[in-house]
Amino acid sequence: MFHVKQFMDFLRLIISRTARLILKMNKNLYLTVKDHSVSGEEFKLIYNQDLEILETTPQPSLDKLADYYKSEDYISHTDNKRNLFEKIYQLVKLISLKRKLRIINSYSLSGKKLLDIGCGTGDFLKIAQQNNWDITGIEPNGRARTIANKKTNNLVYGAEKLIKLEPKSFDVITLWHVLEHLPNFKEQILILKNLLKPNGALIIAVPNFKSYDAKYYQNFWAAYDVPRHLWHFSKNSISIIANQNKMEVIKMLPLKFDAYYVSLLSEKYKTRVMNPLNAFWIAFRSNLKAKRNQEYSSLIYVLKNK
Repeated sequence: MFHVKQFMDFLRLIISRTARLILKMNKNLYLTVKDHSVSGEEFKLIYNQDLEILETTPQPSLDKLADYYKSEDYISHTDNKRNLFEKIYQLVKLISLKRKLRIINSYSLSGKKLLDIGCGTGDFLKIAQQNNWDITGIEPNGRARTIANKKTNNLVYGAEKLIKLEPKSFDVITLWHVLEHLPNFKEQILILKNLLKPNGALIIAVPNFKSYDAKYYQNFWAAYDVPRHLWHFSKNSISIIANQNKMEVIKMLPLKFDAYYVSLLSEKYKTRVMNPLNAFWIAFRSNLKAKRNQEYSSLIYVLKNK
């Protein structure tokens, strides 16, 4: 009977702790969102008050995470132009490349050595290389990496290369819509900080879940992109994370075009058609409202060491 009592007490303790955990999660539950592009599974977005971010829950294990990228519709791993959305995405990408080049040129103080994390199919690295930058790319996806290497003379590597790079050797490190994909983003920022020259710049672009288009589309907002996006950042969260790593945000820039193609895809999730007129109207309103509060659909942050 003694052993039975011990077991029952232990069982009650586990049930009690589980109940408290569920209650806490429900209290901090922000949204329940569906993976519209690959699995059809549902995930919860849990609000982390300390960092002012949302956490995708449950997060897939590392060995299963890659399965959620196995889709012809995952646009950043291909150069496809099969439909309206893909054509708009590729057009916007071309326009954005020159702007990205201007940004890295502005924050290169002592040299032109660039590291691009999650470089996809390599178009940004290609234009940087054409403009006399010494480039290195990191891309975990083998298919995208193969395409990127054809454009960059084989200067794109798998993720294992990151820890082999020389410390304090890069003038600029960029993550264009990548930070939200990293399972251990806090550790990654520390690694990247160590790879920067003392006056180097870390440039991060991420979606903003407090934008007008995010609030309008709610659980249909395409930039949640669960579970590939493991984290969902607010404007304040990047400054909090930077400060924790003895860095500071010295500049914040809008990505106005993001609102348009995110809204197009959000319309497709919500209504099953692109509905470009409504998508463009929502995107226009989002950018208009953001002129006052800076809550753009996506934002670029320039970080430097304190």
